[in-house]
Amino acid sequence: MNPVGRTAKSSSKSGPQKTATPRKNTAKKTRSKSTAAPLSSVDTSVELLREGLHGPDPVLMKKQAGVWGMLMNYYFRLEIAGWEKLPKQASLLIGVHSGGPLTMDAWTVNMAWWRHFQGKRTLHSTAHDVLMQNKLLGQYFRRLGAISPSRESIQAAFRQGDDVILWPGGEVDAYRKWSKRDQAILGGRKGFIKLAIRSGVPIVPVATVGGHDTLFVLSEGRGLARLLKLKEKMRVEVAPITLSVPFGVALHLTPFQHIPLPAKIRTELLEPIYLDNDPARADDEDYVNQVYAEVESSIQAGMDRLAKRRRFPIFG
Repeated sequence: MNPVGRTAKSSSKSGPQKTATPRKNTAKKTRSKSTAAPLSSVDTSVELLREGLHGPDPVLMKKQAGVWGMLMNYYFRLEIAGWEKLPKQASLLIGVHSGGPLTMDAWTVNMAWWRHFQGKRTLHSTAHDVLMQNKLLGQYFRRLGAISPSRESIQAAFRQGDDVILWPGGEVDAYRKWSKRDQAILGGRKGFIKLAIRSGVPIVPVATVGGHDTLFVLSEGRGLARLLKLKEKMRVEVAPITLSVPFGVALHLTPFQHIPLPAKIRTELLEPIYLDNDPARADDEDYVNQVYAEVESSIQAGMDRLAKRRRFPIFG
């Protein structure tokens, strides 16, 4: 799943809190619904995404659990921690993702979530509209519980008490140079903060390292992307040159152009950040910038800790 964190505006209302800094979770023992504004019954975008909002499909998840279990345990040797830090209420998880279009660190978070909660708590990943509109891929992603990264679909998930994960950096994050593999890149995209404020949900930063060893990005190819006008044609700012299996060094633009290499993926759910839920704060540029810096620095600190645990320079 190649998520994108650009979200539209919302008009929900909820009571204010005073600071964006992490503090003790005071949520009730039972999970509460968010204060996202109700959606119109004629909202066609939500109707199109209804299967994703009703997912993941437990039958599909159980059928593929064996395969994903083997991949997580032996191929990617996944280590994931921080479950106890999750708020009781619905939350917006924010992280970085790596390794080109296949983003194995993002996939493993979603599959580990299912394995941990066994359907008792639902996480919706977000996938680019290009993928969601593909007949076969879109149907599969929806059965996994994936939704479009739009305001409407995300707020619908919050309203039914579910969690959502976004990777705001999009392609500039997933295709960052290998030399930047341990850098938290959110791409300067702050729509997720406004969405969280207006939806009345906390933000849970997610740190991960290792995914960028599944595909080696030699160059982001920003100049080439401008020359090819990829931003106008495909809404991407990079034309990456990668080293991968089976094509070696190549211009990498398609999802299934490589086989992810075996890499040690380490992931940690970090301390939640509780926001001021006064909707007016979403239009306070200083406040939004403050929260953005806090989320980014939290993820970076987590990535730094995880990176220190590598045993080998690559795949370690």
